[in-house]
Amino acid sequence: MTRYKLTIEYDGSQFVGWQRQENGPSVQAALEKAVASFSGEQVVFHSAGRTDTGVHALGQVGHFDLEAPAESDTVRDAINYHLGEAAVSVLTAEIVDDEFHARFSAKGRAYRYRIINRRTPLALDRGRAWQVKVPLDVAAMASAAEVLIGFHDFTSFRSVHCQAKSPEKTMDSVIVTRQGEDIFFDLRARSFLHNQVRIIVGTLKQVGEGRWTDEDVAAALAARDRAAAGMTAPSEGLYFVEAIY
Repeated sequence: MTRYKLTIEYDGSQFVGWQRQENGPSVQAALEKAVASFSGEQVVFHSAGRTDTGVHALGQVGHFDLEAPAESDTVRDAINYHLGEAAVSVLTAEIVDDEFHARFSAKGRAYRYRIINRRTPLALDRGRAWQVKVPLDVAAMASAAEVLIGFHDFTSFRSVHCQAKSPEKTMDSVIVTRQGEDIFFDLRARSFLHNQVRIIVGTLKQVGEGRWTDEDVAAALAARDRAAAGMTAPSEGLYFVEAIY
């Protein structure tokens, strides 16, 4: 068996998420079908992170095994050809040893959330960002984000349906920046809880609107209660940026 590590980008608006499901098309199923089409083998794709419905990826990492080996560039090009019109692209492919696992070998993950802060409707970026019409204070949000850095119990910032055994995580960085109408939230950690990034962004938005302060964010974190934090930001603004190995 030969193991291949792939770097993948996709537009999540076409999919019910990464994971194969019966209620709609998934990224995992599209890739597995493409591999079967060129190799005749039924494979299982493993990813660095299982993105939800509507969430995009700039640098998702996955791996799978083939019984009949092929050059990595051939695998990349063959998968892309058989993906057809699916909004998925294999950016790179490389042969790795059997010890590599896209999920368990990862030492960190990076996500980016994008808000477009303007009143006029989105045309080109519809489905790829969260439009917030009220002016947001980026400096205030950046200050409040510092509250979340480090090791904490993030119960208030995870979905009530989260299946992680522990709500305790170490947030390495939460950086908030503005570029024109775009506001970016860049987050890094070894791993994330279900909906953690989207709840953090939804909470910081309240700070940006002037409705919450740093102290309110700290109180929400300390409450260890999902109801204490802000809303869950829409999925279309979230991007899986990279996995660190």
